[in-house]
Amino acid sequence: MQLETRRLILRPPQKQDFGAWALMEADESVKANTGSVQDQRESWNQLLSVAGHWKIMGWGALCAIEKSSGRFIGRFGPSKPFGWPCIEVGWMLLPEFQGKGYALEGAIAAMDFAFLELGEARVIHTIRPANTASQKLAARLGSKNLGPIALPPPYDEIPNDEWSQTRAEWDVSRKRLANQS
Repeated sequence: MQLETRRLILRPPQKQDFGAWALMEADESVKANTGSVQDQRESWNQLLSVAGHWKIMGWGALCAIEKSSGRFIGRFGPSKPFGWPCIEVGWMLLPEFQGKGYALEGAIAAMDFAFLELGEARVIHTIRPANTASQKLAARLGSKNLGPIALPPPYDEIPNDEWSQTRAEWDVSRKRLANQS
């Protein structure tokens, strides 16, 4: 399985993604609003978990590869951690690729995948109140902030807001985004 955008290839994780994946997970600026910094062992386990999600469920988070360089630049949802209310479309980029429009490009492809390929009726983004960059991206995608979300342990102690939209709302948002390009 592979998705393509103008500048990105989105695909399931592969072993060769580990080095860049681990750098991203160890970067304090990346993890400031998305969770705790991970060491290489934790990053390896997470990569294997996402790969296993693909094997068992047939879908999961997508690694983003920059077409022009072939480099891993980050990852995009969908995912559904244990106890989550529905599929979440999330995003995370290495610092050097932030601020270049890749987040919007990859998030649109991940939203299309969740709604059009997986047939989801609704998706969420769990975003910490201080994460203004992700809030802006979620709003640009057309998602609305529904306020604090109760997540299962061990995430129940971390304040997150639920940003959400339905498939019908995405159809409208997608047309608006297409007209902006």
